[in-house]
Amino acid sequence: MNDMNLSPMWLSFKTATIATIIVFITGVILARLMARHSFRGKGIFEAIFMLPLVLPPTVVGFGLLYLFGKNGIIGRVLLDLFDFQVVFTWYAVILAAVVVSFPLMYQSASAAFQQYDQNIENAAFTMGASKWRVFWTISFPLAWPGLLAGLVLTFARALGEFGATLMLAGYIPNVTDTIPLAIYFAVESGDLDRAKFWVIVIVLLGFSAILWLNWWRKNNQEKYKHHRS
Repeated sequence: MNDMNLSPMWLSFKTATIATIIVFITGVILARLMARHSFRGKGIFEAIFMLPLVLPPTVVGFGLLYLFGKNGIIGRVLLDLFDFQVVFTWYAVILAAVVVSFPLMYQSASAAFQQYDQNIENAAFTMGASKWRVFWTISFPLAWPGLLAGLVLTFARALGEFGATLMLAGYIPNVTDTIPLAIYFAVESGDLDRAKFWVIVIVLLGFSAILWLNWWRKNNQEKYKHHRS
């Protein structure tokens, strides 16, 4: 344990942070559009968005490998036009984390934008407020509790992603060795002390994220009750 390499921790944090930012932006935009517009085939699109949540991570990883591999539809284009390969790189780790964690953010954001009365926004529109102003001054603040919950869950999910990452990125020390992969291969090599260390680390991180979210919700509810009284 004296020669413990902490690169899995920093790689996991970096990957989860970048993936969370990407997922938060795309999830909020898509959830907002879906919550405020109805069109034919909307249910199909939402089912596609939520699909990674119900599929085994290895299936998601296989799908990404099929698309982004050397002979994949997207992978071939990237290789021909930019001489760039996603598979077995750090970018593959981010891609896997984004795809697997996206449903949690989308689901939370979708519920958040539907939980308040839309007439509040309509009243602002009738007073001449632009869509951009209404979003940032009314919609976003009202939806923020739900968005924050999705943000925390997304980060925790991205931090713990394993199956899709292994399929798409493989295990390359100091490049794609996130904490979940480090645990798996430590067990495979019989280094149980190293595996226990990373298990404790990721359990504490996940527990801390959920504990903080519950504390924030409780504190926010108490402030809301105090203001109402």
